Amino acid sequence: MTENAHKVVVIGHKNPDTDSICSAIAYAELKNLTGQPIHEARRAGEPNQETSYVLQRFGLTPPRLCNDVNPKVRDVDYRRFAAVKGDLSLRRAWTMMRDAALDTLPVVDDEGHLTGLISVKDIATANMAVFDTQVLAKSRTSYRNILETLQGTMLTGSPDAVVEKGKVVIGVSSPDIMETVLEEGDIVILSNRYESQLCAIEMNVSLIIVCLGSSVARTILKLAEENGVAIMSVPMDTYAAAKLISQCAPISHSMTTENLLNFNLSTPVDDVLRVMAKVRHRYFPILDGGGKYCGMLSRRNVINMSKRQVILMDHNETTQAIDGYDKADILEIIDHHRLGDLQTAGPMYFRCQPVGCTATIVAQMYDEQGLVPRPQIAGALLGAILSDTLMFRSPTCTPLDEATARRMAELAGVQLEQFANEMFEAGEGLEGKTAEQVLLQDFKVFTCGDVRFGVAQGNYMTLSNLQKARDLLTPGLVEFRRNQHIEDLYVLLTHVPEKTSTVLYSGRYAASMLAEGFEIEPANGAATLPGLISRKKQFIPKILAAYQEL
Repeated sequence: MTENAHKVVVIGHKNPDTDSICSAIAYAELKNLTGQPIHEARRAGEPNQETSYVLQRFGLTPPRLCNDVNPKVRDVDYRRFAAVKGDLSLRRAWTMMRDAALDTLPVVDDEGHLTGLISVKDIATANMAVFDTQVLAKSRTSYRNILETLQGTMLTGSPDAVVEKGKVVIGVSSPDIMETVLEEGDIVILSNRYESQLCAIEMNVSLIIVCLGSSVARTILKLAEENGVAIMSVPMDTYAAAKLISQCAPISHSMTTENLLNFNLSTPVDDVLRVMAKVRHRYFPILDGGGKYCGMLSRRNVINMSKRQVILMDHNETTQAIDGYDKADILEIIDHHRLGDLQTAGPMYFRCQPVGCTATIVAQMYDEQGLVPRPQIAGALLGAILSDTLMFRSPTCTPLDEATARRMAELAGVQLEQFANEMFEAGEGLEGKTAEQVLLQDFKVFTCGDVRFGVAQGNYMTLSNLQKARDLLTPGLVEFRRNQHIEDLYVLLTHVPEKTSTVLYSGRYAASMLAEGFEIEPANGAATLPGLISRKKQFIPKILAAYQEL
């Protein structure tokens, strides 16, 4: 089971507002209180100043950022097979691969960083190099590898020594012939013949391997110790020992170290599949952010991967949904907007009510479960309702919204009007902000036919702050529109007390759409819409109707 496989992500729309984030927090807690699988509230963007104030006011931690729910390697149930060190013998590596049904082993250093890969193919290639009699010296093979592979016992010398020079010789000839073959530092495989053992010591070999578990005379052992010659006793015959001796070499000598194909925990699964389609490896190593080995990934692991499970809050349109939603398993949608174009692969729970705020629906769901939100959650729900209904001034506001907000205020222990004023004042501050930051505080993209247009909204309690926002935003509208890849851009600067919005606009069709939808004559990139304070109920329906006439 992977870290995220059991978590359900509860998340609102891109460029989240107070309702989007607070409703996600409250609904995730409701789900967890009812004993369902672990739900975690996440956010699809940075919280605006208003939202930050609400969260801080009630001591709530902002949800973790989630840029997309495209499946990543970390979401795959990959194999957490232990890595090996480079001094492991070829024989031992092959045994491990056979027992674990692997064809590749990751090799790491002492800190866990990937240094190479050893495959069955690499081992087969090494075993075919039967004429390289100096392979143990070239690879600086440890005596411990030889002891393990040949199941031997050390009679003289240190098991911690390594082969530094010399070749491997099978000492089955007479001593006279051996003298012409052996050189100082060689390794010789012998039987129990006393004269052959003595000859090897006299030739100053580094290691004598005595086969068939034969006993070694005390005189030979003493001479070997005096001359610095190591002796091992192994249970197998000379043929078997000769067959296995090259497999004592460490895998570091034969492993692949260059152009290693590996994936990071954050690598998108789509990228993994593209690589796997071109490279027919069976397993690929996985590294964490620090380059340390985590596990092995196979094609089968990816095919059998479980999708991320997601609950969408406060939206049901593709342009507002988090990236990768179409590759996730959408379990629920809780919303209060018009029906959009978002489609799911299978049936799911969809709740959309004609109220002014998603938080009102969430509070209603607490009631249905017989639960009372704790004060901090009640405060978050209150902030969301006040924000979306503009403290009950919006035409989208219903009696249920207002009644819910007043009940949440009691549970949170705050005075509603005072809290609302503080929240709106915190939200409309422009100090230190760029035009893009202000626009993204509450920005949504819509689609009508082939046209993509965006609508941003800012709510202001004073005309002076509204004018400051207009002065800040007007010069950057064209650049912002191009950066967002939209045809037209509308910015609603709403003066809440007077229930009036100034609309700044930019784009090919924007002026004509405003004229068509609201029967006005916009000029110089701006227009005034008396009585308009709701983007959802008053602006979007009319502007969409105008686009449909194109």
